[in-house]
Amino acid sequence: MKIHNPPTIADPIGTYSHGVEAPPNARWLYIAGQVGIRKDGSVPPTVEAQTEVAWQNIVAILAAAGMKVTDLVKITQFLVNLEDFPKYAATRAKFLAGHRPASTGLVIRSLVKPEYLVEVEAVAAKAAPAPKAAAKRPAAKKRAAKRKKR
Repeated sequence: MKIHNPPTIADPIGTYSHGVEAPPNARWLYIAGQVGIRKDGSVPPTVEAQTEVAWQNIVAILAAAGMKVTDLVKITQFLVNLEDFPKYAATRAKFLAGHRPASTGLVIRSLVKPEYLVEVEAVAAKAAPAPKAAAKRPAAKKRAAKRKKR
């Protein structure tokens, strides 16, 4: 990934990058918005706990695709309370561990259910593996060995 924070514009005001360039021929993964709903269907009451669950879900989805948090190129976070942002950001920072994808944060009136306080969607990209060199055919190896003997 290549980060683009040009010196001709203001520095990012948080833990994100203005632009993130994915490697050529990357595999792309679009992660649907993740809310703080646990596998058993329960929803924790606090923004910190919901953020923890949402990011655990994102990490699990990345892992299922053979990716890591460092493959994230863009995240979008939705909060229903502006005053929750510092708590959200502290938990997010734990998961990002210094990685700075492009990011958009929105404060909105409501999510799809009133108990949801945060939702995070993400886009990841991973470089495609380098093509393997073509193996020589056995017949070609035999002909090459005969030429060496002559």
